[in-house]
Amino acid sequence: MTTRIDHRFTELKAAGRAALVTFLTAGDPDPETSLAILRALPKAGADVVELGMPFTDPMADGPAIQMSSQRALKAGQTLKTTLDMVREFRKADSATPIVLMGYYNPIYIYGVERFLADAKSAGVDGLIVVDLPPEEDEELCLPALAAGLNFIRLATPTTDDKRLPAVLANTSGFVYYVSITGITGAATPDPGKVSGAVTRIKRHTKLPVAVGFGVRTAEQAASIASGADGVVVGSALVSALKASLDRDDKATAKTVDAVTGLVAELARGVRGARAGKSTQSAQA
Repeated sequence: MTTRIDHRFTELKAAGRAALVTFLTAGDPDPETSLAILRALPKAGADVVELGMPFTDPMADGPAIQMSSQRALKAGQTLKTTLDMVREFRKADSATPIVLMGYYNPIYIYGVERFLADAKSAGVDGLIVVDLPPEEDEELCLPALAAGLNFIRLATPTTDDKRLPAVLANTSGFVYYVSITGITGAATPDPGKVSGAVTRIKRHTKLPVAVGFGVRTAEQAASIASGADGVVVGSALVSALKASLDRDDKATAKTVDAVTGLVAELARGVRGARAGKSTQSAQA
């Protein structure tokens, strides 16, 4: 099984650069604006798109993403409309990988078999379900792999060498390394520690390693991109979106550009990371 995610990371490896992976909550601040942003992300520089499945109790997420889920749910977003959004996106973009990220409860309620069939037909490429450990692989991970979807697992600073093989056993697409302990958007990652962690994970797997949590600026993205296969940015984009809304949390004329403008900045940082490194090496 080769997915769009596999193709994209292979292309970027050949090009000598890391991927910019962007996260936004589907339906935030409303379905129409959310679809407009989704359609604009690849042109702005997103290589892989993670779409959050709105949920009432996103326990691993910080305030920014929690509030984005609340806005989306208030605007009527459901798991079905999230799949419909991917289906609409695919009408004009058959190449950009889409990963649905979130919690198991909405999928369980939707029905696992039905969800996997609908996700695949809509054009979803992978899943990140943060509250299903490897011990629960038969619940969703293995059926997802059988359906042709990548199941992307999180590794954290507390995932030691003894635990890593279990985490990686049925992982595909890429490994998402959570660079800090705690919730999303809570702190800034230490590039030195991240580089060491990526090296350690790569001793256990040939999969690409993307690093997320706490990356907010082009400089931080460039720093992470110099040693990782991908940089994931979520809270910063959700915060940029929020800052563009009016007092009633409604979209304004600035909303799409607020997100895509930051994505373009981050993309420049990611794309310049290794180029700068190789220039320095040549000068040395």
